[in-house]
Amino acid sequence: MSEQVPPLDEVDAQVAAAAAAAAQRGTLAGARATGTAGTVGVSGGPPAGKDMYLRLEDVGKTFGSVVALDGVSMDVNHGRVTCVLGDNGAGKSTLIKILSGVHQNDSGTMYVAGQPTAFGSPKDARDAGIATVFQDLATIPLMSVWRNFVLGREPVKGWGPLRRLDIRAGQEIARRELQMFGIDLRDPDQPIGTLSGGERQAVAIARAVYFGAEVVILDEPTSALGVKQSGKVLKFVRDARDRGIGVVLITHNPHHAYMVGDEFVLLKRGRMTNRWLKEEVALDELVAAMAGGAELEDLAHELGA
Repeated sequence: MSEQVPPLDEVDAQVAAAAAAAAQRGTLAGARATGTAGTVGVSGGPPAGKDMYLRLEDVGKTFGSVVALDGVSMDVNHGRVTCVLGDNGAGKSTLIKILSGVHQNDSGTMYVAGQPTAFGSPKDARDAGIATVFQDLATIPLMSVWRNFVLGREPVKGWGPLRRLDIRAGQEIARRELQMFGIDLRDPDQPIGTLSGGERQAVAIARAVYFGAEVVILDEPTSALGVKQSGKVLKFVRDARDRGIGVVLITHNPHHAYMVGDEFVLLKRGRMTNRWLKEEVALDELVAAMAGGAELEDLAHELGA
């Protein structure tokens, strides 16, 4: 016997309930960051401003005798983009893993909503409202767009042993949330692998925002994209910022960072060499600092350029 399709008003109610639950998760994220198992929370620390959600103070990480990070400080505020720049081996990946709960810092302090915090696992970071979009996007290419969007948090209907996946609600959630980021999804059942690189980035960002992220960390989102697709991703970053999300943009491209960034942190061999607000630095200065300044001039002299 075929399953009876629920009326549209029932689907709308389920979608609204899922959206309300996601909003509640985002509101409670700060409290969970200091009260859940696996997360260390201690009273005190710097006062959390109205918009400041995440702060690092002199954070360091070593692997044996190798210093991966040393003395890194930065703030992440709601509605602002903090760009972390650096060449290969600068320590960007280690920083991402500390923020996302994969590694714990060996020195310094991380504050979440004003409370000293140490994540015991990536789940603790997600529960605290910190979502990370890695370069591989963590999507399944042959699975549909909507299934990728709700993966791990699928809407269900029914009760008890009769609970089952609510396909129509999942499709409607994905379609609506992606439309807010300017993606008009033709068919939510199409495999996500058929989307462009920029559109897959939009799916990953929209998914993080929908499920209550206070801060979204983007790991080199434009590194494998062309000029046009990179522009689309930067627009999605701006849209997330305009919705009040704090964004950490990890990149080695100062031009992309300067287009959307509000604050800039420059890493070199694990150490923070510069930290600016946008009004304090010009693009040329940012490019020169990223390229090594004096080192680049010495190289140009050697090559006779």
